[in-house]
Amino acid sequence: MEQQLKVFLEGKRNNKENKVHRRVKEKHKDIARIDQDSKRTHGWYVRVRFVGKTYSKFFSDRKCGGRNSSLLSAISWRNKTEKNLGKTRTNKHIVTVSNSGTGVVGVRLNEKLARYEVSWVTPLGKQGKTSVSINRHGKKTAFEKACAIRHKREQERLESGN
Repeated sequence: MEQQLKVFLEGKRNNKENKVHRRVKEKHKDIARIDQDSKRTHGWYVRVRFVGKTYSKFFSDRKCGGRNSSLLSAISWRNKTEKNLGKTRTNKHIVTVSNSGTGVVGVRLNEKLARYEVSWVTPLGKQGKTSVSINRHGKKTAFEKACAIRHKREQERLESGN
């Protein structure tokens, strides 16, 4: 827990008292702040989605001992839940639903040009694109190559420090 505090805390120095005031960064993936005065509800709501299922839990400020404690509990629960499910822990956005007819995110069939088009986001946040010819490789092999390219590029993005 102490190591978590070092990761999530940022210091501010007050020159009058020469003390360091600490606060937790409050923007975290899959964690939302709930402040509803009418129902006296204050805390953090965590939602982890994986393979079509949603796992959620609310962390009350009162039960956890304050705003920062409840956030640290929420972060810890999210990380443990993702690990138990086998979900990759990352703060980057991952698209998991394909809108193309291929069923693979980032791979689409362009019948007019007889090719599979592959798109991804580079580690620098730019759009990357390439295509694999159906005429040159055949439909099945072209699709497999396109999927392999997409998978490789997505892994590069997730493994990069950016």
